[in-house]
Amino acid sequence: MKFPKFESLILFENNDIIIVNKPPFLASLDERGAVGEVNLLRLAKQYWADAQICHRLDKETSGALIIAKTPEAYRTVSMQFERRKVDKTYHAVVQGHVIFDELTVDLPILNDGNRKVRIDREDGKRAETIFNSLKYYKHFTLVSCKPISGRMHQIRIHLATQRAVIVGDDLYKGKPLFLSEIKRGYRLSKNDEEQPIIKRFALHARRIVFKGVDGETIEITAPYPKDMETLIKLLDKFDS
Repeated sequence: MKFPKFESLILFENNDIIIVNKPPFLASLDERGAVGEVNLLRLAKQYWADAQICHRLDKETSGALIIAKTPEAYRTVSMQFERRKVDKTYHAVVQGHVIFDELTVDLPILNDGNRKVRIDREDGKRAETIFNSLKYYKHFTLVSCKPISGRMHQIRIHLATQRAVIVGDDLYKGKPLFLSEIKRGYRLSKNDEEQPIIKRFALHARRIVFKGVDGETIEITAPYPKDMETLIKLLDKFDS
């Protein structure tokens, strides 16, 4: 898969930090079994030799991601993640009409190391997410998700516990969304097979706020990538 040039992903840069808008389907780091595959860390190191990625996003998730240019910057940002001082907001399109008003989901998550993640009140690690509904459609809802902790699949699994699965998230029983489901009289050409509007789960790291090495607050909003933007435009047009 071809990805844009690293420079075109940059939303913010100073002497210590780069913040990029990670495209979907680009892994943050080397993945097991993905020998020689392009990932964000490799692209970053071609741009800045000492680049270190400060946190991860799932491969399919797009959005704001912090890269440190110096060891000091890496320590500064990592410490803030550890102390839960980084303010992260994600946007997700979920199935159904769900009303969340500062809903806090505080359910422990266990990751057994085989990419199997589940709620486990006995052995799981504490995980907390705050949800707010931003926009209601007839059959879907745009939701703001603020993870206080940073567990693997945290937003996805916490939404699933509220019967609000993300569009396209088949791991948690989310279904792909086709234009024919929301557009009346939609007709497909005879030999064409309809493709989903978005070919991944609809989750985007929208905003990130933290302190730089100099103590100044850095606040960045990441624009939606094309697929998420198209999804929301089509919902606005045909499902509102």
